[in-house]
Amino acid sequence: MLIHILGSAAGGGFPQWNCNCRNCSGLREGRLRAVARTQSSLCVRGDAGDWALVNASPDLLQQIKATPALQPGRAARDTGIAGVVLMDGQVDHTTGLYMLRELGRPLPLWCTDPVFEDLTRGNPILGVLGHFCGVARQAITLDGRAFQVPGVAGVRFTAVPLWSKPAPYSPHRENPQPGNNIGLLMVDEASGRSAFYAPGLGQRSEAADAAMRSADCVLVDGTFWRDDEMLALGLSSKRARDIGHLPQDGAGGMLEWLDSLPARTRKLLIHINNTNPILDEDSPQRAELARRGVEVAYDGLE
Repeated sequence: MLIHILGSAAGGGFPQWNCNCRNCSGLREGRLRAVARTQSSLCVRGDAGDWALVNASPDLLQQIKATPALQPGRAARDTGIAGVVLMDGQVDHTTGLYMLRELGRPLPLWCTDPVFEDLTRGNPILGVLGHFCGVARQAITLDGRAFQVPGVAGVRFTAVPLWSKPAPYSPHRENPQPGNNIGLLMVDEASGRSAFYAPGLGQRSEAADAAMRSADCVLVDGTFWRDDEMLALGLSSKRARDIGHLPQDGAGGMLEWLDSLPARTRKLLIHINNTNPILDEDSPQRAELARRGVEVAYDGLE
């Protein structure tokens, strides 16, 4: 199984187009040792064949251009994307679906029932795609049954329900439903090795903890360092936990959780907000991650 990180930033990317925080301005002006990042997404395949695209970010065309394997050029019109798996209905993870409208056949798409409702009622992107390529939707269940994406041989996916607030336009915004947000346990059938991907992880749960403990590699929510990060910068009136992201620092935070995992686990933070000090490779927060054996994902990492 090969996992390719297409985008490792949270919504808005890094630097964010309208942001002049220390990180964004520092990167633009060359004062910060950091790497630009596009918005969160990855793709996965077996030891050969095509790829499953996991989330479709607004930066998808840029990500495809940077990843030649997704445009193998075997025909006049071609793609290496066998299907799309959505983990939630957020704008940052679904806008890229519009960029696939020239597919020429119904787009194979896996999502839960609440996400399907979000994308047909709240933000009817799937209805719009019906006027172009169409969508061949497959339901992701929450009963622990694994599924596969045809064309992606040797990899099976299992959804793990997570708590996180659904999108602002969701019919369930103030009444979250199981399946609004999931993590994915991805298993290589030949070796049995596995990775758990959860870019939106709002709080600890038995199901998420079990998945993380079983996985050889975890790629989990790295959005904010502090719960009050956006408040302290004057950029929002909400805390990290208010919008469904477990901060890294502090009691009960992500680092405490990662510390509890088996020593063999490879640990990476992904979906990193432009304000997070871990983007600065010379920051004390980045040094703290290195001390704890936690990596920071970047675009192009395999």
